[in-house]
Amino acid sequence: MNESGQAALRQQITARLAELAAEDALGAEAQGVVELDQQMVGRLSRMDALQIQAMAKAQAARRAVETQRLQTALSRMDAGEYGFCEDCGEDIALKRLQLDPAALKCISCASG
Repeated sequence: MNESGQAALRQQITARLAELAAEDALGAEAQGVVELDQQMVGRLSRMDALQIQAMAKAQAARRAVETQRLQTALSRMDAGEYGFCEDCGEDIALKRLQLDPAALKCISCASG
């Protein structure tokens, strides 16, 4: 992979990391403790709040996994190992990396 392709992918990765950080900041409030509010309708409102909290925590976990994958990709770039399949050592297609910049395997190894 040439340097301009790798630079474009690095920019794509850093932009996505910034988006994930912004989403984490927005979702932090929804993950907080659900308090019993006597002014609300009652049990169903609390159940809704608990469900929203659970969904927010699941989304945060998915963002954490994606963040880790993208940070690993940046580390691989810095080490000069980015863009090579971890199984066979061949180049990973640029189109594949553009779709998933954290891909670790070429399409043939990934498909089994």
